[in-house]
Amino acid sequence: MAQGIYVASAEPLCFKSNIVLGMMELLRSQTHKVGFFKPVVMDARHDATIHLITNRYKIKKNIECMYGVTHTVAHELIASNQYDELIKRIMVKYRSIEAHCDIMLCAGTDFGGVTDPLEFDFNVDVANNLGCLMMTVMRGYGRNLPEMCNALSDICNGLAKRKCEMLAVVVNRVAPLIIEDTIAKLRQVASGDMPLYTVSDSAPLWMPTVREIASAIDARFLSGEEFSSKHEVTGYKVAAMELPNFLKHLEEGTLVITPGDRSDILLGSIMAHASTTYPRIAGIIVTGDLLPAPSIQKLINGFTNNRLPLLSVRMDTFSAAIRVSTVEGVLGPENPRKIAAALGLFESGVNVKELSDRLKVTKSTRITPLMFEYELIQRAKSHKQHIVLPEGTETRILQAAEMLLLRQVCDITLLGDEQKIRQKISELDLGMEGVKIINPATSKLRQEYGDIYYQLRKHKGISHEVAVEVMGDSSYFGTMMVYRGDADGMVSGSVNTTAHTIRPALEFIKTKPGCDNVSSVFLMCVSDKVQVFGDCAINPNPNEKELADIAISSADTAAAFGIEPKVAMLSYSTGESGKGKDVDKVKLATAIVKTSHPELMIEGPLQFDAASDPDVARIKLPGSKVAGQATVFIFPDLNTGNNTYKAVQRSANAVAIGPVLQGLNKPVNDLSRGCTIPDIVNTVAITAIQAQASKRHAPKPRDSTRNRK
Repeated sequence: MAQGIYVASAEPLCFKSNIVLGMMELLRSQTHKVGFFKPVVMDARHDATIHLITNRYKIKKNIECMYGVTHTVAHELIASNQYDELIKRIMVKYRSIEAHCDIMLCAGTDFGGVTDPLEFDFNVDVANNLGCLMMTVMRGYGRNLPEMCNALSDICNGLAKRKCEMLAVVVNRVAPLIIEDTIAKLRQVASGDMPLYTVSDSAPLWMPTVREIASAIDARFLSGEEFSSKHEVTGYKVAAMELPNFLKHLEEGTLVITPGDRSDILLGSIMAHASTTYPRIAGIIVTGDLLPAPSIQKLINGFTNNRLPLLSVRMDTFSAAIRVSTVEGVLGPENPRKIAAALGLFESGVNVKELSDRLKVTKSTRITPLMFEYELIQRAKSHKQHIVLPEGTETRILQAAEMLLLRQVCDITLLGDEQKIRQKISELDLGMEGVKIINPATSKLRQEYGDIYYQLRKHKGISHEVAVEVMGDSSYFGTMMVYRGDADGMVSGSVNTTAHTIRPALEFIKTKPGCDNVSSVFLMCVSDKVQVFGDCAINPNPNEKELADIAISSADTAAAFGIEPKVAMLSYSTGESGKGKDVDKVKLATAIVKTSHPELMIEGPLQFDAASDPDVARIKLPGSKVAGQATVFIFPDLNTGNNTYKAVQRSANAVAIGPVLQGLNKPVNDLSRGCTIPDIVNTVAITAIQAQASKRHAPKPRDSTRNRK
């Protein structure tokens, strides 16, 4: 029987979906065989929680298996005095999923009137009959401390009477300003040693987006549909006044509702949105099935960089306003920024390690891409680092930075013209609270950094004037921040070339002691494991010494990310079966590593099938501790490595994280110019973990240029 966790709201308006999401993220980090179940749903095809979980975690089960009964069936059974039959039907559906899972996560009812006002008691009954640990969510929103204490006391007393086995109580949506006082006071009320957590409120998380409103009121987009999921609606304004008076009432995130023939309101709202002197609105709804006149539409279409959603509805203005006022925000897979914000709040408020220990989930030996990415994020968060991103005006960099800040993974500095960056942040409607922006061209640090660079490179004939000029370049400035300790790591390459990213690091960050060259690996997340491929991006044709360096560095990288290094030195030959210059190079490189690092498990030369397939290994190289079970694959040249990682990425649908640079004294990482937002997020997390490791292994500080004046 799989262990089960039942997340239930203790009362209405708890908004438990972020807690359900956080628990699913935690459980999937432990094992890929997590089942999801809801005892009662309004409409399975349109259930927001099921939609979120199945899409984010790629659960392929039939939706019919993921719930017990519909709201209608539950109501009919209760009304006909068949309560036990209702519980029995839920149990039968639950057991059918449980049999195939290591652990189950259940999301209780949503206070939609199933058994209201005794809905919480119903959820307790279901949890007890399913044998689940109860995770109770209570409301912090709109309550002061005494009110929360009273509510918690009632909940604890009620659960004790029902003999419910508790996992934890979570107070959700607590005002950030009182969250520290809240946890201290509530612990005085909570029963025994029961874990108690408080999760901070974040209003944008629960605000509907323009897209969600459009779907709810059956509106059609005239323009801006592609940006509609990024615009949260803080409120709405019905435009009945003349434009000069109406503009006074605009607020950040306002959804403007106006008849379609009010061209003055339409154009004025668009111009106010584009202006730096007025708040940015979320969108405009034109009502009455009245479209802007063709000349007005032509004028609107001529606004460059206009990302403002414009919608049309058939209903009148009053009816539209009423409908809009009833729409609630949801957590959906279509809105990754909301997901990142929800997970960031959950992980900040909930002690995930404590929960994991209480659950005693046996961690799976299989590692899925999602499990590995979760581990990256958690390790990066464990000791927060400061990462500098030199390409501060690039859209993907800004969007990834928002995700990282929302998830609270690291501190971030963006480099570039501050006005341009701020404008881009505004255009993209990003939440970048806490980000630091430095313009290398005008920074007070430029002169100081130039002085240091001159001292480091004057033996190469560089002048002081040129040194200061060079520090106006974002890549050089960012690298100097890392060198100086003003940042812990740098990530670049979404726009800049690999050479432009790496050159400054080679000039003054330099390689680690005992390592003569910089190399790279990709962390290849296939369906059930993570492998390390190197070198796939830097060294075209390494000699035997360079190949040995790559192998040693790659083994260190694997270990740093929790992968036991078993190194396969790849060739077209296995063992003694082949001869030739290329095979000899791999043999010599393997011998060098065995001599310098006798503790390292390494085998070579090996063909890829002999390195990865146990059955082939037993035939081609029986008795090897590496063949058939390699985790680190070292390719003989860049041509082979680059093509192989791309072939595996495409053909096996693997997630390729990298390139991860290795061998440097401090972490600097290069992005592919075709990188996606998740690629950037993962690379920054990796850089943060490398920075943590470099600090642990750093030698005691010596006199440096920084201290010499």
